[in-house]
Amino acid sequence: MVEGSLVQLAVLLAVAAIAAPIARQLRIGSVLGYLAGGLVIGPYGLRIFAEVENILHVAEFGVILLLFLIGLELRPARLWSMRKAVFGLGGAQVGITAVVLGSVALGAGLDWRHAAFAGLALSLSSTALVLQVLKERKELELRHGRMSFSVLLFQDMAAIPMIALVGLFAAGPMDGPGASWTGALAAFAAIGLTIVGARFVLNPVYRLIATIGVREAMVASVLLTVVLIEILMRGVGLSPALGAFIAGVVLADSEYRHEISADLAPFEGLLLGLFFVAVGMSLNLLLVMEQPLVLVGAAAGLIAMKALVLWPLGRWQGLKPRSAGRFSLALSQGGEFAFVLVSVALAGAVIAPGFADRLLIIVTLSMIATPILLFLEDVLLGEEKPTEPVYDDMPKEEGHVIIAGFGRFGQIVARVLAARRIPFTALDTSARQVDFVRRFGNKIYYGDPSRLDILEAAQVGSARGFVLAIDDVEASLRTAALVTRHYPHLPVYARARDRQHVHRLMDLGVKVIERETFLSALELSEHVLRGLGLDEPTVRRTTQAFAEMDRRRLFEDYQHATDAEKLRANAMKQAEELEELFRQDAEQKQASAG
Repeated sequence: MVEGSLVQLAVLLAVAAIAAPIARQLRIGSVLGYLAGGLVIGPYGLRIFAEVENILHVAEFGVILLLFLIGLELRPARLWSMRKAVFGLGGAQVGITAVVLGSVALGAGLDWRHAAFAGLALSLSSTALVLQVLKERKELELRHGRMSFSVLLFQDMAAIPMIALVGLFAAGPMDGPGASWTGALAAFAAIGLTIVGARFVLNPVYRLIATIGVREAMVASVLLTVVLIEILMRGVGLSPALGAFIAGVVLADSEYRHEISADLAPFEGLLLGLFFVAVGMSLNLLLVMEQPLVLVGAAAGLIAMKALVLWPLGRWQGLKPRSAGRFSLALSQGGEFAFVLVSVALAGAVIAPGFADRLLIIVTLSMIATPILLFLEDVLLGEEKPTEPVYDDMPKEEGHVIIAGFGRFGQIVARVLAARRIPFTALDTSARQVDFVRRFGNKIYYGDPSRLDILEAAQVGSARGFVLAIDDVEASLRTAALVTRHYPHLPVYARARDRQHVHRLMDLGVKVIERETFLSALELSEHVLRGLGLDEPTVRRTTQAFAEMDRRRLFEDYQHATDAEKLRANAMKQAEELEELFRQDAEQKQASAG
């Protein structure tokens, strides 16, 4: 039994490892590769897996993690700014699509209960599929991508009343937590509990774990958070993905959001791939072969009708024709929430098992068709992406600056930037420092800037500058190496502890470097010279001459950094030159006085 489970696990991991790269090479998108891999190993293919439902339930955790990570990127203020697109466009899409599809189903001879349920269930699109496909195609940040996300977000929220409404179509009393308005009230209570818990419980817990400094404990605590949300949401009959999204939004202002995002990303990618593999397994090929024209035709009809509703809505929102077409194709499929609604409807005898099977096949076929249709559109119309403006793009003069290290040096830079209203994202690895600094209203996040995933979570690719202010020399050098290697065009402004640190940063290609004690030591020297009675012009000439010679020597020494004799000779030469310069200056001053 154990060996059989291990073999199945090995097969799942093999499909996840092989299907996506092959699909990418064929330029059809990884989602289609996962779906095809699921078809091959499923109960209607090689029959390696007979029971798909358990795998589907586990793999749905990837969808939950996806929504949680999306929520982390959306602060409540930004979410509020999207309310018109979410409720206006999203509400129009769900309402119009449900009416159109329900009317067509009623005209096809279905019972009104079946027709109404089908209209509601099929009005929802696949959040996981659409976001994954648009992300792979780098279209999620384009305007039609952001509009797609707004519609998907409304659909996820609409799942709450839909679950309650399913009970209105039941021939008899329903079983299950979401089958009544009492269940709906419990659902809203669960959402409230999620918001309160995320705001007042999770941050102190993460702060404690971060202070201890065990990274595995942080990863485990974040995964535990998502699991507890899933248990809570399933207990009241809600979509766990929606609860995870809400928790993510509440935590979006947390100083730990970059660390959380980086820790969860590998789990989210793997489990989301397994979810699509499980969806591919669930396709009942025997039933498709029995009624190919009916089921394939119904899936094609679903895609066509949803696209016909979505295209004018996109144009209404100001999308250009090509972008509106992309928007309509991306959202034209059925979604994974149809699986949830079908299970609730079966429990309440709203629909018969045979109808449920056909409905899920139609949804699955439409999901498979989406990446194919987008690929065909690229082939027919060219691969040039729609040229809609980037959503929420900042003007260049307002681009953000990343400050790595928020000690004495980094805080001064941050205060100067804040005074000029230049946005910045500060990262520091000390949980205590993050907690202390945030008490004074500073914008700082917990995270290790020497990790690429942390930098990507902080959107370093869109930054205008990178300030390297890390106190630890080795950590500073690791971060500099990472940034210069992966983002060679990003300007780096570095703080160095000493001359050796400067030289090692120069080895990595960093050009703008300031030694932390150099300027402050020069300023103190000026005070000393004034106190000793030297006049102001002499003080200024002395420190300026020293600064110019020292900087010149700094670069000359870099050429001989490994030659101790040469460095010693340069130091003696500079001392002699500086002494000669001051002697000449004194002679000129004496001559002028005479």
